[in-house]
Amino acid sequence: MLTQASNTALQHRILLWDCPSECDYSCQHVVTDKRLAREPPYREPVLQFHGKWPFYRFLGMQEPFSVIFSLLNFLAHDHGMKVLREKVPASYPLRKFYLGFGYFGLASWIFSCVFHTRDFNLTEKLDYFGAAASVMYGMFLSVVRVFRLDKQTSRSGSVLRAWILLCATLYVAHVSYLSFWRFDYTYNMTANVVVGVIQNVIWSWFSVSRYQKTKKGWAAWPGLIVAWVITAMSLELFDFPPWWGAIDAHSLWHLMTVFPTIWWYSFLIKDAQEDLQGQRLKA
Repeated sequence: MLTQASNTALQHRILLWDCPSECDYSCQHVVTDKRLAREPPYREPVLQFHGKWPFYRFLGMQEPFSVIFSLLNFLAHDHGMKVLREKVPASYPLRKFYLGFGYFGLASWIFSCVFHTRDFNLTEKLDYFGAAASVMYGMFLSVVRVFRLDKQTSRSGSVLRAWILLCATLYVAHVSYLSFWRFDYTYNMTANVVVGVIQNVIWSWFSVSRYQKTKKGWAAWPGLIVAWVITAMSLELFDFPPWWGAIDAHSLWHLMTVFPTIWWYSFLIKDAQEDLQGQRLKA
């Protein structure tokens, strides 16, 4: 039996790798290595343990490439927000909603980094709840932008407040169900997919109608971004054992979302600039 004090590296102890978890990690790879070396080979030599593939850790991180690619998404949001602040004036009413999208994105990818570094009950819930908040805000933003709920009128203000209340209530109910009733993975995935599909339909409709009206290439960007993300999501449906014990479908899904995030901020900035220019011409 390993002893934590003498046989666990410092960086592993910092990330709460204790004796039982060290033994679990070692045994997973002993079993996997033996199955891979078997003659004749197994049809499925690599098995999942506790619902996860046996990854080779790095500096104590359980899924290092998922951590790296999550960090790239965090940086994409951070960069996009900086450029948006520089190019869109603070007086533009949609600016705060666009920045809100960024803040939710930053939080969700931080939680993703933490979860893929060390998988605990708490870090798992933070990752799932952060992702759900980001998806919910995406749907919230799609309605605000497409139907211009930001316009300063008494009617739009009432609709905006009702929309905020509805989205917040749905999110609280979602988190409460998973926290206090049952942590249902199937329900959680279904809920996120439904919310994601709704916003994708809204943005796609907006993209097509805007392009038909303006005939400008950038107007089609939301629809193209939606298509990219849907294609990338298919990686989650074709799960496979990690290449070299490091890169799996889930980590590649994280990688595939980096470019659409950068592209999305380019659209938000272009959309704001065109809107402002149109307001100046009308004035």
